Amino acid sequence: MIRDVLRMGDPRLLQPSEPVARFGTRELETLLQDMRDTMAAHNGAGLAAPQIGVPLRVVSFGVEFNPRYPDAEPVPYTELVNPVLAPVGDEQEDGWEGCLSVPGLRGVVPRHTRLRYVGFDPEGNRIERDANGFHARVVQHECDHLDGILYPMRMTDMRRFGYTQVLFPDAAGEED
Repeated sequence: MIRDVLRMGDPRLLQPSEPVARFGTRELETLLQDMRDTMAAHNGAGLAAPQIGVPLRVVSFGVEFNPRYPDAEPVPYTELVNPVLAPVGDEQEDGWEGCLSVPGLRGVVPRHTRLRYVGFDPEGNRIERDANGFHARVVQHECDHLDGILYPMRMTDMRRFGYTQVLFPDAAGEED
């Protein structure tokens, strides 16, 4: 089922999420199906459970080709439960981000260029991956939602924040 995406200003987006206690449940599968449907309906590169009003540490992400990120390299579709991120090195890179909870806007956000993430799939099997580039950016962005952080809170230069249609006129008509 396609769910409503909470928007910046909703206090539920600022709350830290709780860990998932049980894997392989009907409730977790229903949540993930709703996240898949909602992400696809909005052409999202990722979605966190808090964005649809569920305060659990669950994210999904993945990109083959996405009209919202036409230059992005593919990111394998992943459903990640109770993730833990660890930067690999200190190198960071600025990059443009958008968010389904901050529609119509984009901003430049510094993110670690390389990281390792560990978590579980919906059945409780361990997932451990190294990521870099856009993959690392997407994982960091989605996992921030689990801690009540929206990307504008990470920005260091508000002059690089604005409406997508103004910043990228060739992408007019595209919604975040």
